[in-house]
Amino acid sequence: MYKGFFKRLADIILSVFGTLILWLPMAIVALLIKLDSPGPVLFRQKRLGVGGKEFEILKFRSMKIDSEHTGSGVYSGKGDPRVTRIGRIIRATSIDELPQLFNILKGEMSFIGPRPPLTYHPWPIEQYTDEQRRMFEVRPGITGWAQINGRKCVEWNERIKMNVWYVDHVSLWLDMKIFFLTIFKVFSNADNENVGATVKKDSAETPLDSKEEVTK
Repeated sequence: MYKGFFKRLADIILSVFGTLILWLPMAIVALLIKLDSPGPVLFRQKRLGVGGKEFEILKFRSMKIDSEHTGSGVYSGKGDPRVTRIGRIIRATSIDELPQLFNILKGEMSFIGPRPPLTYHPWPIEQYTDEQRRMFEVRPGITGWAQINGRKCVEWNERIKMNVWYVDHVSLWLDMKIFFLTIFKVFSNADNENVGATVKKDSAETPLDSKEEVTK
């Protein structure tokens, strides 16, 4: 019961409440982004949501415009010069994720759920196994089980296993646990830097990349 109706109801209530409470801080962040560098306030990017359907995720822009097509492309390492001054702050504090309150209101996301992957990374939807595709049985979240169990330190195959585990164990108590542990992770800035490969084809092959995705 909670996994469907009541989880969605909680998302609507909390996202409306959060938007009303945070509109002024969000407006200030938007102004600082505009003053800091040219370009739009929001960054929009295609992600895979429930059912593997594409949707446009919203974030506060933390990098210079067209960063995906310059430098190291869609990957960002520590000290990436493409990240703006304000961008470094809002990334470190996860403030860049706040516009996803509107994704939640639209029904595209939930507060808690598997983090939505890019349409092409770690691989296209067609290349997910049947078991891996089970992570798309629920709405993606701003935070999730994988985010409190290693976050960026966990290779993608393992992240997906955690996402599937979450799908099988969704409950109010689990969501509450993830919520409060996320707050701890944000304030401690724990696991907020990649220290290893983000994707491995399998345990016997070379990592595809060891840098951070531009947009987390």
